Amino acid sequence: MDSVRVLDIDIDCITRQELLKSLHSGVLFTPNVDHLVTLHDDSDFLDCYRQADYRVCDSRVLRLCSLLLPRAIPEAIPGSSFFHEYCFYHAADNDCRLFLIGAAPGVAQKAGERINRRIGRRIVVGTCSPPYGREMTGDEMSCLVDDVNRSGATVAVVGLGSPKQEKWIIANRHRFPSVKLWMALGATIDFEAGNVARAPRWVQSLYLEWFYRFLQEPRRLFRRYFIRDPRFFYYFVRQHLLR
Repeated sequence: MDSVRVLDIDIDCITRQELLKSLHSGVLFTPNVDHLVTLHDDSDFLDCYRQADYRVCDSRVLRLCSLLLPRAIPEAIPGSSFFHEYCFYHAADNDCRLFLIGAAPGVAQKAGERINRRIGRRIVVGTCSPPYGREMTGDEMSCLVDDVNRSGATVAVVGLGSPKQEKWIIANRHRFPSVKLWMALGATIDFEAGNVARAPRWVQSLYLEWFYRFLQEPRRLFRRYFIRDPRFFYYFVRQHLLR
């Protein structure tokens, strides 16, 4: 698969339709500006990213920056909207069975129920909301492994926040032999449950989806969007435009 190097990783040059057709197994990560800043500082996170089979641009801002490179990313594929399409694409595929891991207690279950109603079959076969603010105990992890393996899930959607979700997938995927495809999709479970609203299309078209998210959770996201993430542009100019 063709790719373009942005800072420390290669990002796939792939369209949404090409991804839907080819995504059957492996590990999918969705890099955005915040991921790239973290990757620059966290060697363990970088090692996990390099083990992914798909690294698909999640950010319209990142895609816009790629236009300054010798080769541009063809389109941004936000993970939350892609997952919505992925479910419809596999609506009649009974071999596609999802397990949702993440979000607050009860949220993943609500998301699964809504997805199943929308798709018209039980495509989500199980959910788990891990404890917030701490790692799972050995017993909790064993229960999750048993639940996923008994469910017959072939796809795991993990929304634990980055970089925790990516590190968790790489460290634990070997414990789930029935799962063929892993997707790290951040707040997607919250979106699917209706707990968090996606930005309107006109906001997305103005590259302001990040600001819409900030307005929803300003205290939590201020540092990310106004202190951490601007470093990306410094790194990008230094590494790609001043050589």
